[in-house]
Amino acid sequence: MTAVAYAQLWAADPGAWRAAGAAWGGLTAFVGRRTAELGERGTGLTAAWSGAAAGAAGTRLTGLRAELASVTPALIEADQILAEYAARLATAKGRLADAVALADAAGLSIDRDGRVGADPARGRPGERDGPAAARVAAALRGALDLAGAADRAAAARLAELTASAATGWQEPPPPGRPARDADPRQVRAWWAALTPGQRRWLVAHEPALIGRLDGVPVAARDQANRLLLGTHRAALLAQRRRLPTGAPPGPLDAVRLRGVDARLAGLDALTDRLAAPGGPRAYLLGLDPAGEGRVVVALGDPDHADRVFTYVPGMTSGLDDAPGELGRAGRVLGRCADLAPGERSAAVLWLDYDAPDFLHEAVTTGQARDAGPALHRFQEGLRATHDGPPARQTVLGHSYGSLVVGTAARDHGLAADALVFVGSPGVGVGHAAELRVPAGEVWASTAPDDVIRLARPPDELARRALVGTAPLAAALGWPGHDGHELWFGRDPSTARFGGRVFPSGRNGHTGYWDADNPALDGMARIVLGR
Repeated sequence: MTAVAYAQLWAADPGAWRAAGAAWGGLTAFVGRRTAELGERGTGLTAAWSGAAAGAAGTRLTGLRAELASVTPALIEADQILAEYAARLATAKGRLADAVALADAAGLSIDRDGRVGADPARGRPGERDGPAAARVAAALRGALDLAGAADRAAAARLAELTASAATGWQEPPPPGRPARDADPRQVRAWWAALTPGQRRWLVAHEPALIGRLDGVPVAARDQANRLLLGTHRAALLAQRRRLPTGAPPGPLDAVRLRGVDARLAGLDALTDRLAAPGGPRAYLLGLDPAGEGRVVVALGDPDHADRVFTYVPGMTSGLDDAPGELGRAGRVLGRCADLAPGERSAAVLWLDYDAPDFLHEAVTTGQARDAGPALHRFQEGLRATHDGPPARQTVLGHSYGSLVVGTAARDHGLAADALVFVGSPGVGVGHAAELRVPAGEVWASTAPDDVIRLARPPDELARRALVGTAPLAAALGWPGHDGHELWFGRDPSTARFGGRVFPSGRNGHTGYWDADNPALDGMARIVLGR
């Protein structure tokens, strides 16, 4: 350790580095506007000018537009590099704070040069000061080593980015692309065999493929999907223009219009979050505005996190709900940071399935079954692209989303170290052992006042409708049921399910993420493995 390194880490400001990255990323909007202006001027020229000179001018404008467009991925990549550096720096500072707390608990002091010794206020050194000082010194070295590694990695990546921009940014890759549903491990091997220039060419020229291909690293998917944001918004606006605008619109047209407007608002709010300089950087891993809209967003980089949890929301979730659902994931992530500042965690909102919109859809398992292969591939992709030792992966499902998670685990298997179900109507199995995750890593919580408790099995509801709640009903009983059955199977928050239960306050069906709910703390501790 050196005095400069110790003082530098204490003085380092991860937020400033994150803001610097966001500033680079923010330039993409400026570049986009200038590119559009060139296109408009080119169109105007061709309408009023002809001949060889006009052709040459048009070619030049087209070239300028291409050059401007090629800058955008580089700006996004610079943002990613600085955000990653900021996150690693924050982790190092968290470990440094832990080392100082360890020294304080042992009655030791750390001077301005980072040297550990007996606290002068204690008087004479104790017999245990030597071993304790060694532990504190080791913790300090670990924090400083982490900061040094982060600095070297960021410098190397920025140098490579600069050199590539100057000498050869892109080069076409060889023929052959993985299928959309290819094994993520095979996709990862294909991607690793490409040169940096070939990868950048694919991001720039085939973003629709790269952005949704499980097994492609998070950074590349984020770059590709951000390039498509304008296209997605244009598609929604075009859809809106096709709807009748007469007054008053028909009932069906009015519903469609509200739906498009809601998705546009959701997309705009999501775009704002992607550009936000504060908080963990958001990575856009998938976006499709069709239908109700699908979206996959990570807070923090899952490829470099120690802990990664995937959140699957339930009924009525769509693009318009994405900002709010992302906020729920963010609250769990924030609690993880509070509990373990020296570890890196990332949260993923996975809304890449057609969630039920109406009750008659939510009482069937069809949409959960359909979602299973995609959730399986996504989790396998997180495993395949992770850099360094494997992260602890947790998958959390809420309401109908818990059925999606349970069905995927049962039918396909999930690359997960823990499964969490909150507000669940049943997860499609009768016992935790059927979910194929490590023993003791199936968790559930249901609030005492959650209406999901009323989601009794269909045959029980039918009997209740026939005989009511009179003494005759009790005499007849409910064969095969013990009061712990829900619509989609045994209640996972009961002991007979075989999982582990954590508490929740009386916050209803959607209050598990409330700041005063013990369930929030419980979810964070499960993600951390504590």
